Amino acid sequence: MDAAGIDVQVLTLTAPAVQQLEAPEAIRIARESNDYLAAAIKRHPERLAGFATLPTAAPDAAAGELERMVREHGFKGGHIDGHTRGRYLDDRFFSPVLERAQQLDVPIYLHPTQPPQPVVDAYYSGFAPAVTNALSQYAWGWHIDTAVHILRMIVGGTFDRFPRLQIIIGHMGEALPFMLQRIDRSLPMSLTKLERPVVAYMRENVNYTFSGLNYTSTFLDLYLEVGADRIMFSADYPYSPMSQARGFLDRIPVSPADKEKIAHGNAERLLRL
Repeated sequence: MDAAGIDVQVLTLTAPAVQQLEAPEAIRIARESNDYLAAAIKRHPERLAGFATLPTAAPDAAAGELERMVREHGFKGGHIDGHTRGRYLDDRFFSPVLERAQQLDVPIYLHPTQPPQPVVDAYYSGFAPAVTNALSQYAWGWHIDTAVHILRMIVGGTFDRFPRLQIIIGHMGEALPFMLQRIDRSLPMSLTKLERPVVAYMRENVNYTFSGLNYTSTFLDLYLEVGADRIMFSADYPYSPMSQARGFLDRIPVSPADKEKIAHGNAERLLRL
């Protein structure tokens, strides 16, 4: 962090987290990992912050764990690693944890995970195992699965039920910005019966981070579609070097005022850092 000129990092349990586990094991590992992270933050409170790992297989327990970590340990939000064994957050099964996040006024970081196995089998099989693995995950599949997850939440009325809920996604928007206008035109309010246009939810309930996609053209697409107030710097460490992310931040072609928002201002506001 010092070498890259990064003052504060928000940490969480990395993939695959606990979303694919049975409820009792997910609850146990979530609590253990959250307590481990809380101890690390306590040693470096000026440099580290945390997102709570949430055992979504047990939504009431996940809601309680989010509240415990926010109120007792000052965590800045929750972390969910994609679908929960094929169930997405538009499912009302997950309402307790989303409602608690809104009550606590903290965001949820929706991190990618591998698509459900039937999707992997249908879309990504038939190649060498290493190719299937890459294609179904970090090269394409888990980004698109996260984009679908967000669209399901929007079209499923999640943000009408929880209008103040804030979600964070990485990788410059998981391909959504490129399709944003097409999606909005193809899903008018007359069809969706939602309270707002689809694009409004993407610009008012979703926040976006760099998360290792240090590409100027990709950034500019996101910037032009959602504006500087919705974008946050992130390094995606340890998968991408901090110095690479910081160098990219220094080079993005925006005004100094917008760069300050992206570098730290938006995170300070959203996460109350």
